[in-house]
Amino acid sequence: MSQIPSELKYVSTHEWIRLEDDGSVTIGITDHAQQLLGDVVYVELPEVETTFNAGDDAGVVESVKAASDLYAPLSGEVLEVNEALADTPEMVNQDPYGQGWFFRMRPSDPDELLELLDADAYAELCEEESA
Repeated sequence: MSQIPSELKYVSTHEWIRLEDDGSVTIGITDHAQQLLGDVVYVELPEVETTFNAGDDAGVVESVKAASDLYAPLSGEVLEVNEALADTPEMVNQDPYGQGWFFRMRPSDPDELLELLDADAYAELCEEESA
């Protein structure tokens, strides 16, 4: 069973969102997503200062099995990307909720945070997909 930390928020495209103390959010892919992908071999991240609308393509995750789009779960501006993934993309598999994070952004529409899934709703979504 995949790990689904209760303090995070989620979207149906399998990204997680952590609200930071400064109002920014950190984004990565879930344990469930990295398990489905298999060994991650390459991550293409967005450029800092890029602005996205919720649902926009924000990057690509490539594994030995497949390539998968990474989506912006919220509208806003990219503040920082995890440069370490360029050299060690396997961190996504080893620590998806820690060192395997993808990027940080400043949300432009705080109401979008209210639309995110909690851990229980995300777990239910994963179960439905597996059925």
